[in-house]
Amino acid sequence: MSISLQARFWRIILRTVIKGQRLSLPQKRDQQTQNAKFLNRPAAGIAIAPALVEGIPAAWIQPENAPPNKVILYLHGGGYVLGGLQSHQMLCSALAKHSGFNLLLPEYRLAPEHPFPAALQDANQTYAWLLQQGYKPENILLAGDSAGGGLAVATALHLRESGTPLPAALVCLSPWLDLTLSGQSHQTQENAEVLLRTEDLQTWASLYAVHHNPAHPLLSPLHADLRGLPPLLIQVGSDEILLDDSRRFAQKAMEQGVTTTLHIWQGMWHVWHTLGDFMPESRQALDGIAQFARQACGE
Repeated sequence: MSISLQARFWRIILRTVIKGQRLSLPQKRDQQTQNAKFLNRPAAGIAIAPALVEGIPAAWIQPENAPPNKVILYLHGGGYVLGGLQSHQMLCSALAKHSGFNLLLPEYRLAPEHPFPAALQDANQTYAWLLQQGYKPENILLAGDSAGGGLAVATALHLRESGTPLPAALVCLSPWLDLTLSGQSHQTQENAEVLLRTEDLQTWASLYAVHHNPAHPLLSPLHADLRGLPPLLIQVGSDEILLDDSRRFAQKAMEQGVTTTLHIWQGMWHVWHTLGDFMPESRQALDGIAQFARQACGE
């Protein structure tokens, strides 16, 4: 299947600007900050308000006429070492616009300054705060991209084990679900991938896991018992080195009785959704998430 001209353009840009440079973690953080100045533009009709959730910096991303009782709790990607409020406002505002739901974006703590389980603790604390504010679990959608997708599943697993009511559904965009990096797509899609390098993921996994086994189910949900999780939507690009994370996880989830929808987008790269309305493929993917969200939350 051919991809749009816009996608062809952005593929070249991203391969050159992101994958084409070998940078240290501090340099990557600086680059992300600089990129956000140009790409981090909220969608039209979206209001962004800063928030503080039990000491965790966050942002409310609110479309016009959003239902007040429904919310997307979104956990940003960045390999557990990058990302935050600035890097993900454009993606999250596009998701809020397409879904019509308010979205809460917490800036969870990052490694290496704050290794596992800091991010998981912050995600669980934010979910608990939403419940305290009166949001019902059946009106909460838990979502995330890349490492944030893995963190969303890990959060749901932790909630299940603690006996906390689970959210209505899970949405994972190009999720990183296996910090052991055992998927064959790390080799088969190495040349097709335009953003990620396996060697960087190895470094980030070690910075986040530190002394924990990277196969721990709350680090690598691919290795978890998935029974009892809520309905799950996974969107992943065919050209990703993390493709097998999604394929194997979806197969396991279905075998364990989880209602699972896996969409593999031909010709797409890691979290192509970031481009929002700049590209037809990202618009279509966001529309699919919006439809899933409305069905899961009874809209």
